[in-house]
Amino acid sequence: MTLSINAAFDGGNIRTVAIEESGDRVRCDLEIVHDQQSDFFQWFYFRAAGVAGRRVTFRILNAGQSAYPFGWPGYRTRASTDLAAWRTIDTRYEGGVLSFDWTGAEGQDLAWFAYFAPYTMEMHQRLIARIAARPGVAYRELGQSLDGQPIDYLRLGTGAKQVWLYARQHPGESMAEWWMEGALEWLTSPAAAALLAAATVHVVPNMNPDGTRRGHLRTNAAGVNLNREWSHPTAERSPEVACVLAEMDRTGVTFALDVHGDEAIPANFIAGFEGIPSWTDAHGAKFTDFGRRLAAHTPDFQTEKGYDRAAPGTANLAMSTNQLAERFGAVSVTLEMPFKDHDPNPDPEFAWSGERSKTLAVSCLEVLAGMIDTL
Repeated sequence: MTLSINAAFDGGNIRTVAIEESGDRVRCDLEIVHDQQSDFFQWFYFRAAGVAGRRVTFRILNAGQSAYPFGWPGYRTRASTDLAAWRTIDTRYEGGVLSFDWTGAEGQDLAWFAYFAPYTMEMHQRLIARIAARPGVAYRELGQSLDGQPIDYLRLGTGAKQVWLYARQHPGESMAEWWMEGALEWLTSPAAAALLAAATVHVVPNMNPDGTRRGHLRTNAAGVNLNREWSHPTAERSPEVACVLAEMDRTGVTFALDVHGDEAIPANFIAGFEGIPSWTDAHGAKFTDFGRRLAAHTPDFQTEKGYDRAAPGTANLAMSTNQLAERFGAVSVTLEMPFKDHDPNPDPEFAWSGERSKTLAVSCLEVLAGMIDTL
């Protein structure tokens, strides 16, 4: 069977440049497709058919021109033969080319490869259907994306504190929605009773359904980075942010957690709002306390590695964490998870994974439950 490459499915992204076959050895040259109307690209997800009994070398030729090429050294591609288990495979980055090999077992013609374990819009729909049907969960469609997809919103709890959890502003960061699955499973379990008595929890599992379905790294259908739209979102550029921020204005925000993935840093970490105009040490201490408690609670979190702190008065208020801290006085947190692995507690087979993202979500919410009365 001739080797065939396909990414024409939910979340797929790759372009075939050339395929050279010589007996049981194949070289496949590929390129990642840019986000629509954008220079961003890095997410890839594709299927290879006809790999049984053959050694295939895949080469992504434009990796060096991607959005974050400094993220490729030390990175390992995810591969699956069943779309359930996504194991890491040896990956090389040399001369701007990302390459990896795959030897197909006899009778196993299909294999899938991705930047991280995908969380597709089909998976999202199943998550929403499952969680919305559970007791104590209120569902609403807050608005629609530029492609007309719903911005799904779930509300749980009756407490006075207003907790907002939102993810997938950057659609290629699929670990963020794996985190959301873990969070929603915990929030609909008996373990969440104390938190839901103290707080009302508002959840937007996917802020960017268009980018997710289109296979984008960082932008929506108009090529807009949603995490630069929070100061003045518009219906023309960023209706996804506009409808969520309008609901936040209605409810208020006590604590906000924006879930992301980071290309380069091999660890889980949080980023805060140090540069906002209204910064106070007392406000910042609550952010620091959350990180300190989380690091003590799980080996899958640490506080040593992370982004540089913003200088006083330099915060970009178009970013959600800064905007919500300034607008509401919220304890506003960006959680970053790695495309690589959490090096302080590594997994040589799966690296950082969807399942570990789900487990980290539980740890985050357990810590939040323990400190909600202090916020």
